[in-house]
Amino acid sequence: MLTTALILTPFIGAAISLLAKGNNSRYVALLVALIQLGITAAILGSFIPENGVQFDQNLAWIPSLGINYHVGIDGISLIMVLLANIAAPLIILSQFNRDIDRSHIYNALILFMQAAMVGVFVALDGFLYYIFWELALIPIFFIMLGWGGPNRQAVTLKFFIYTLAGSLFMLVGFILLYIQSDNGFDHTALVGLNLDGDLQLLIFGLLFIAFAIKMPIFPFHSWQPGAYTEAPTQGTMLLSGVMLKMGIYSVFRWILPIVPDAVAQLQGLLITLAVIGIIYGAWIAIKQRDIKTLFAFASFSHVGLIAVGLFTNNAMGFQGALYQSLVHGINAIGLFYCADIIQNRLGDRLTEGKGGIRLVAPWFATLFAIVMLGTVALPLTNGFVGEFLLLIGFAEYSVWFAAIAGLTVIFSAVYMLRMYQLVILGENNTSSNFTFTDLFASEKIVLVILALLVIFLGVYPQPILKLTEPAVMQLLQQINA
Repeated sequence: MLTTALILTPFIGAAISLLAKGNNSRYVALLVALIQLGITAAILGSFIPENGVQFDQNLAWIPSLGINYHVGIDGISLIMVLLANIAAPLIILSQFNRDIDRSHIYNALILFMQAAMVGVFVALDGFLYYIFWELALIPIFFIMLGWGGPNRQAVTLKFFIYTLAGSLFMLVGFILLYIQSDNGFDHTALVGLNLDGDLQLLIFGLLFIAFAIKMPIFPFHSWQPGAYTEAPTQGTMLLSGVMLKMGIYSVFRWILPIVPDAVAQLQGLLITLAVIGIIYGAWIAIKQRDIKTLFAFASFSHVGLIAVGLFTNNAMGFQGALYQSLVHGINAIGLFYCADIIQNRLGDRLTEGKGGIRLVAPWFATLFAIVMLGTVALPLTNGFVGEFLLLIGFAEYSVWFAAIAGLTVIFSAVYMLRMYQLVILGENNTSSNFTFTDLFASEKIVLVILALLVIFLGVYPQPILKLTEPAVMQLLQQINA
């Protein structure tokens, strides 16, 4: 029942938030998100990694079609649920010092999206999973369209077309799996299918297109920079912090154990595309003057490295991809929030015309630096652990490819440190920066929590690695069976 509670709590909270008046919806949404985090903590406290899927509930939904309400949590899904439910209260709290029009609708959409994403992470029936996947598209569409930037209509339409087209391909893929299955859409039944090579390749292609768009992987990424830039800050946090992890998680759950031969056959191509994304995203990020757009391309580049880990077919690569998914979500939320604070204080997000902010906003400068250094993968920060695991896993596949992918560490240091120097350090600009107010209470709470996570996960990664290791080993057994 706890898994179902994870889905229902934010859905119910969204309905209550719609009924709240004015800024009261923020407090309702925050309370619901904290309750959701409490449920997650209860699951985490009693979760035994070696026991596989737990807290599962399997009820007949449409028996004639073999469709069940089947949900459960293992080490892979728990990491994603943990990320979603840590992110939600921080995202809601991040708007407390902002004047959000129709905030009751805005907060209801955030909670609705949280519920749908959690549903994706816990669904163990392919049809149920698909329903949640589609539901997650609805709130972010309205968040972008209703509260986005001046180019939101074109960007939102492009995003919607990309993701909807990907979803249709995925639906066809699940239908093909259903035809082959004797037990409907059940995940265990689908994993046990003995599919021939050509059918595996076809199903892989149909599913991969949807997941590659969501992550995104080169060349399915063209919707991403515009969407991240034009979406309101909380929308960008949801997209970059959590929603793209739906694609990563889905490769772990619905591709690797079901069509492993197709993945092995296309491994070289998949890793090449991921490496191209790493270099391309970093190179474009270096050239950006808009801080938010820079962070969008940085996110794309770092996701490329996660994608490499997905297809290395070894424990280190898988562990690194899972750990870095959690890390990327935390750091992306922090970076985009810092960009929002800069825009809120100074009226724009350009790197030019700034500098000296550290002198008038030491709290902001310090916390921004910690999150930024986590993204750069400085040792003893969260980013270092994930990227170290990924590069070791990649080196098992190819030392030369690993060396090329490792350039992301150098590139990220170039564009992040350069941006930080221009905006936070540099020469004093008395016309703008000395009107820069240091952090308000809610802003400080959000960034302090994120900074503590950057440090804690960098110094002591073992609890997270212990959660995922048994699930990773089971996945490798399924792949190699």
